[in-house]
Amino acid sequence: MPWIPADPIFLLPFLNGLLLAIVLPAVGAYARLRGEWLASLGIGQVAAAGVVLAAFLGLPAAVGALLVAVLAAPAKTLLGRHDGDDTYAVMLLAGWSVALLLAANTAHGEDLSRALLQGQIYFTGSSHLAGIAAVAAAVAVVLPVVSPRLLLGRFFPEHFLANGVTNPRHELAFDVMVAVTLAVAATVVGVFGAFALVFVPPWVAFRFAGGWRRTVAWSAGLGAGAYLVSFALAIALDQPYGPVLVATLLLVATARGLRRA
Repeated sequence: MPWIPADPIFLLPFLNGLLLAIVLPAVGAYARLRGEWLASLGIGQVAAAGVVLAAFLGLPAAVGALLVAVLAAPAKTLLGRHDGDDTYAVMLLAGWSVALLLAANTAHGEDLSRALLQGQIYFTGSSHLAGIAAVAAAVAVVLPVVSPRLLLGRFFPEHFLANGVTNPRHELAFDVMVAVTLAVAATVVGVFGAFALVFVPPWVAFRFAGGWRRTVAWSAGLGAGAYLVSFALAIALDQPYGPVLVATLLLVATARGLRRA
């Protein structure tokens, strides 16, 4: 089988997915550090509801996803601290319910719901690449700034409160960054594909990587590796991309678990 990106039809979709496969696990490492991996699924589902809402109102899908996700981020920051995973579960259920109800009353709603569930990476193009590149650049700028503060907040949780900082700005900045990243990813690899990239590579990397920088690097590397395999398999077997990606990531996690046992 020829190398898939050599085919112009698949070149842009390949690049779109590859960027996300590197960015999402790196962001996911910090979400796992903070014990907020469930928030990723909740925000992703809310972003999906924003996509369907945009279609219902006749707006671009990316606009709806971004607006809803950015609104969800402050709510997550303010409420999640007090209610823990309860807030994220409510976001997940609300997003799922709203998305399906709007889809049922929207032209081509069934196709839109399927795209959000399975991903639509094969149909992405230069506009998606521009958006993903912008998100990747923002992550590259924001993460180095907030990383020391997130690590400090994780290992010394009373530090900011003791200094009279009840709502650290870096937490809101990180939450908005996660929301925007997941909103964009949900329109490309689907809600569960995006969640799998946020959750599985860091889950595996945390088991063996020594040091924080290595953990982030391993997370990104595992995500990229699983992406390359799943993209080739999905094309070769003519299968929807999202489920193949999730299955590949789960195989990676299973292989690591068996090796450790």
